Amino acid sequence: MVKLKLKSGDNVIVTAGDHKGSEGKVMKIIIEKNKAIVEGVNMVSKHEKPSANNPQGGIVKKEAAIHISNLSLIDPETGTATRVGYRMEDGKKVRFTKKSNQVI
Repeated sequence: MVKLKLKSGDNVIVTAGDHKGSEGKVMKIIIEKNKAIVEGVNMVSKHEKPSANNPQGGIVKKEAAIHISNLSLIDPETGTATRVGYRMEDGKKVRFTKKSNQVI
């Protein structure tokens, strides 16, 4: 299994594809497919049948999954895309940004 460097709740920027430059928060990570669902990015129209939850049915806009390789973490200090590294601090493994060397 591949170790992913992004987690739910991270602020990311899209680095490639139709939505390049879009920013959002990671809502969910789909490990099996190496994809993530990012808030407000890669919106698709889905036709929904009437159901108990949605008695009207109709067309609903929702986020579709986007491949992890097309996402990059946003550095909290500079606000630009950065890579993620790992290091040990006080016996704990922590993530840090490669650009500003700041612990996430």
